[in-house]
Amino acid sequence: MFRARLDEVASEVQAHLDDVMSSLKGPIAEAMRYTCQGGKRLRAFLVMEGARLHGVEPRQAIWPAAAIEMIHAYSLVHDDLPCMDDDDLRRGRPTVHVKWDEGTAVLTGDALQTLAFECLARADCHPDAGVRADLVLTMAQAAGAQGMVLGQALDIAAETATNPLTLDQIIALQDGKTGALIRWSAMAGPVMARADTTPLRQYAQALGLAFQIADDILDVTGDESTAGKRLNKDAEAGKATFVSLLGLVGAQERARALVNEAIDALAPYGSDAENLRDAARFVISRDS
Repeated sequence: MFRARLDEVASEVQAHLDDVMSSLKGPIAEAMRYTCQGGKRLRAFLVMEGARLHGVEPRQAIWPAAAIEMIHAYSLVHDDLPCMDDDDLRRGRPTVHVKWDEGTAVLTGDALQTLAFECLARADCHPDAGVRADLVLTMAQAAGAQGMVLGQALDIAAETATNPLTLDQIIALQDGKTGALIRWSAMAGPVMARADTTPLRQYAQALGLAFQIADDILDVTGDESTAGKRLNKDAEAGKATFVSLLGLVGAQERARALVNEAIDALAPYGSDAENLRDAARFVISRDS
């Protein structure tokens, strides 16, 4: 059920992204479309499922679902640049700066970011301008200098730090770099319904950290051809990770505990939230 729903959302969001970008012209449009292909679409899935739980129409929820995928895609394009992680492979394909050039990659990320906010601001997203404003405001906070961008800046600083980061520092870093957008994704549905965001905020808080611990585990145990990206980067850079600080077994146990915490947070929704429970289990069992 979960995998079928995940695939269904991925297909719907890809079609919507293709439609939104179909009228774009110029040298950056092709790179934008290239960047937005593939991926698990977990963030979009969280948007759509959170919206479903709160009675939000799919035709409205698809807009923030597509928006979060564009923000995520933009972050990956910039993260892959030589001035950051300098990666040449993403989702099993050449990164944008490798396929085109660095300038194109920077502009592609910029364009995806602004298009995401345009999607949230459209009347098609929600008839209430106040709701649309809330989505835009919270997205800006999640993606900006106190959210994802802060996490990325802390990650860059960690590469040249005199001492490796502590566990608490890594948690704070990942809370911004990965967790902020996952929280926004889960909370978009109740925001659109003017409902209480607490259960899904708590769910996403645990889910986001479990997701990153699983990434650190994959970086050590995964297969590059399956993962679709270069692995063992953190170890090569001498950076502290959940695995280096907790050990492989300790990291796996911490991830499982967080999944249980996420599942417990969904109690108010009863059986209607089973897809989200399965999503939590999925994040620590995936191989990419």
